[in-house]
Amino acid sequence: MEDYRKYLDPKTLNKVGRLDLKARLIVEGYISGLHKSPYHGFSVEFAEHREYSPGDDIRHIDWKVFGRTDRYYIKQYEEETNLVAHLVLDVSESMNFGDDGVSKLNYGQMVAAALAYLIIQQQDAAGLIMFDDAVRSNLPPRSHGSHLQALFHTLGKLAPKQKTDVGRVLDEVAQTIQKRCLVVVISDLFDDPDRVLAGLRHLVHRRHDVIVFHIMDDAELTFPFERMTRFEGLEASGDLVVNPRSLRDGYLKEVSDFRRKIERGCTANRIDYVLLNTSTSLDVALSSYLAKRAGSR
Repeated sequence: MEDYRKYLDPKTLNKVGRLDLKARLIVEGYISGLHKSPYHGFSVEFAEHREYSPGDDIRHIDWKVFGRTDRYYIKQYEEETNLVAHLVLDVSESMNFGDDGVSKLNYGQMVAAALAYLIIQQQDAAGLIMFDDAVRSNLPPRSHGSHLQALFHTLGKLAPKQKTDVGRVLDEVAQTIQKRCLVVVISDLFDDPDRVLAGLRHLVHRRHDVIVFHIMDDAELTFPFERMTRFEGLEASGDLVVNPRSLRDGYLKEVSDFRRKIERGCTANRIDYVLLNTSTSLDVALSSYLAKRAGSR
């Protein structure tokens, strides 16, 4: 039997062509490794027992009842209904950066696809919003399989070329989404942190549950450059040839301060913040989503 967990490695998975196949491999890889995860599924309330039938998951057998009756009974649970999730993906030009075969956009695309697959497989509703300095695509949440294919198709048409305006777009999203839901923001958040946090607070003010996946490349976090290097600017910022040793300390401090300000702001507003290095196994995103969903009930 194939070990799907290998597909949780972003570099391995990025070699797979079709986005729907990537999503399935991520989710199946996550499920096959659940024994290693602190999150074992959705938090649901126990409803009643029914007699065991061949093919039922033996993990749901109530062994206490078996001890009393010498018969197998399965715990049944209340179905989770009406979960609506909007996946908000940054497709601006800065997301094109990638130093090890996987760009931030590749990674964000895989995270969005896997979450959509998992949500709709659970018969809940997922929608997709893609943005740069404005909303470029908006698929309303649906829960049927054909919608999942439409979502994959939309994700596959990414063509980043614009600057970003995270704060303004999050304000627009907050004004657009009328009913309370889960909003999952997938972005490098390269914008003024005060504006980003203002947009996130607007979502919370509208009573949405929010989780932020802050995607950064390993090179952005560690700045491993040693020799004279030409850095190509994204989003019309121009190119720069410098000795990286002279910049390292100052750069790393700026990045650390930026990230910590975002994280502290999220914590203060009860927003889940998850830093995702593009070399990080993709089950981190799924575990964080499940934890958020369980905690929002």
